[in-house]
Amino acid sequence: MDDKEIIALFLARDEGAIQAAQRQYGGYCAAIANGILDDRGAAEECVNDTWLKCWQSIPPQHPRSLKGFAGRIARNLALSVRRADMAQKRGGGQTALALDELSEVVSGGETPEGAMDRQALRAALDGFLAGLPERSRSLFLRRYWYLDSVEQLAKRFGMSKTQVTTTLHRLRQKLRAHLEQEGFDL
Repeated sequence: MDDKEIIALFLARDEGAIQAAQRQYGGYCAAIANGILDDRGAAEECVNDTWLKCWQSIPPQHPRSLKGFAGRIARNLALSVRRADMAQKRGGGQTALALDELSEVVSGGETPEGAMDRQALRAALDGFLAGLPERSRSLFLRRYWYLDSVEQLAKRFGMSKTQVTTTLHRLRQKLRAHLEQEGFDL
């Protein structure tokens, strides 16, 4: 089944949509959640909650890509679990470190004005990523979307930890320059 067929099942309120989505993207969502949580049980809960959120969101939403839609939901749920866990433990971790690195460039605070600019920021970020070489784009996304650790990135890309850290720093600087060029006040 392709995305359009599965989305049509959601829109028709056919419960088979959940099973079809799980078959198609369950592994993908589990990989995202497990990478953030590093706890198979909690990741499995996030994936189950992903399908519930999809059921509750489609309709009224009509996503173009079910994979992206479900992946974003799984990621946000895993981040929420991670934040709650970290609040209890007051521990560190890769999630906080990666998000802290990005906070140098983009603030997480939401204002009414910020909500209006969200779409423009998304377009600017897409433009930035599209302009990067494949390896740099993959490195950036693995760190700041999938929240891979520096050690994981070094192993995946055949780089030293210092090279990864330096490359990520340079990419954040390029992102800052790109966003400023696009008119964002950082």
